[in-house]
Amino acid sequence: MKKTLSLTLLIVLLFSALAGMASAAGPLPQGGGQEYTVQADDWLSKLAEKNYGDVLAWPVIWKATNAKAAEDDSFVEIPNPNVIEVGQKLWIPDEAEAAQFFEEFAAERAAASTAGSADITGELNVLCVVQVEWCEGQIAEFNKIYPGLVVNYVRLSSGESLTRLRNEAANPQFDVWWGGPIDSYIAAAAEGLLEAYDSPNAVNLRDPQVMKAADNSWFGIYIGTLGFGTNLNYLEANPGLAAPTSWDDLIKPEWKGQIMIAHPSSSGTSYTALCTILQLKGEEAGWEYMRAFAGNVLQFTKSGAAPANFVGNGEAAVSVVFSHDIVNQIEKGLPLQLTFPAEGTGYEIGGTAIVKGAQHPDLAKLWIDWALTPAAQELGPKYNAFQAPTVIGAEASRPELLEVNLINYDFDYCGSNKTAFVDRFTNEIANADALKE
Repeated sequence: MKKTLSLTLLIVLLFSALAGMASAAGPLPQGGGQEYTVQADDWLSKLAEKNYGDVLAWPVIWKATNAKAAEDDSFVEIPNPNVIEVGQKLWIPDEAEAAQFFEEFAAERAAASTAGSADITGELNVLCVVQVEWCEGQIAEFNKIYPGLVVNYVRLSSGESLTRLRNEAANPQFDVWWGGPIDSYIAAAAEGLLEAYDSPNAVNLRDPQVMKAADNSWFGIYIGTLGFGTNLNYLEANPGLAAPTSWDDLIKPEWKGQIMIAHPSSSGTSYTALCTILQLKGEEAGWEYMRAFAGNVLQFTKSGAAPANFVGNGEAAVSVVFSHDIVNQIEKGLPLQLTFPAEGTGYEIGGTAIVKGAQHPDLAKLWIDWALTPAAQELGPKYNAFQAPTVIGAEASRPELLEVNLINYDFDYCGSNKTAFVDRFTNEIANADALKE
């Protein structure tokens, strides 16, 4: 009965989305739909937005095209919805047909849900990058589904976790890596540190094109945007100052010795900020900016979220962290004002993956499958984590954190250059000695 209710609700939500798409994008294709030939830079979510007004409608085009391929050789079956090729013929269904495919997709998603079992036993080792409270909360929730498992975890920052995986590559001590920006996951995958896994719940992802690796070596589990957290007491004591609303504000002389941020060698948060600047300004001007910015930093920290706490407690005036970490400290009562850079801010997709050579790969797959469900992704606020979810059906607790000017953040560029960029920052701008914890 419970499973039937869940499926019914899911279908209702999907049909509601379809109705909204029709009104947002104008008339849907009529008379049974229409053919479309793939052009350069096309992907299914982009075509879904163009035809239906919503990127989440991509399964309609995918399923409709595969159905056509079964009866018409001029269409090519698309086994992986993330891979379409120029010249392929797609089918854009009309409203009635689209509704049918939405219903089929809803049923598949429901079938892919993790049911859990008390009969499964064993030990799972998790390398966790998010704050301790969320690490422990997620594990406790996972154990409710699999009470027979013993789940151990170690909490490290993003940079530290990547270094540990590298050092243990010959004898991995962890089964699952959970949390932290996917720049690190892209770097790890390129080094052969991750195990590809075709999770059935990857179908839940809102935009598979950017929210998972093409080879399924990592999956996106949350989204966070960079922001500035400024101490309100400091602003009150300095009435001529206002909270920064631009990256260029941070290199003004009035903020000298008043900024706290993590070091990119240990923190994915700080590396996201670094790579954001390099993309916004170009590498040459970007590195010049980073030198000026570092000159205004009071102290670099090890953890990406820590500066929000330190600044909230008056140790400096401005922190550069992910906005959900600032919200977390505001919720705890610290006097912080959240602002965003008007010219655009970078963002993270937090990842999860199975470690190459994991000692318990089957149990690791259970974790990945669960992490890609709406139920798992809506747990964050319960543990003071306000990141936005990546899967269909999960509601964002703070949608306003995504309603800001985001840059076109290039995850492949940042991931493939991570080692070189971090080394350059450490060697030429600020070393990683004596980071504040």
